[in-house]
Amino acid sequence: MTLTFNQDKYKELLLQYQPKLIRTEEENEKALALVEELMHRKHRTPEESELYELLIFLIERFEQEYYAPRTSTSHSLLLFLLDQQGITKTDLGEALNSIEIASELVDGHREISQELAKVLGEFFYVDSSLFL
Repeated sequence: MTLTFNQDKYKELLLQYQPKLIRTEEENEKALALVEELMHRKHRTPEESELYELLIFLIERFEQEYYAPRTSTSHSLLLFLLDQQGITKTDLGEALNSIEIASELVDGHREISQELAKVLGEFFYVDSSLFL
């Protein structure tokens, strides 16, 4: 006996579970739990199998993007150092003698020049080349 795909049953499953792009670890955990439930279900229907494959696709997409190794940029390094040392934009502005430049750097609207890299290196006690 060949099982046929029932569009109405699939619509009901989609309404019940409402799969969507996964953007957080919490959403990923929920999707993983549902995949595990479907994986162990005996006599899974074609509609459940379709939902199962869709969820696996969404999980894989999220995990490739979320857990992929990321290269560090000078901007991300600056944000990391600010956060780790509890330094505010205002503190940075005082060190740079310009709140405007500090704001532009933190917001990612200004590139870090060699001169700024030197000042930032001294301010954070790191090698200035990390910012270049």
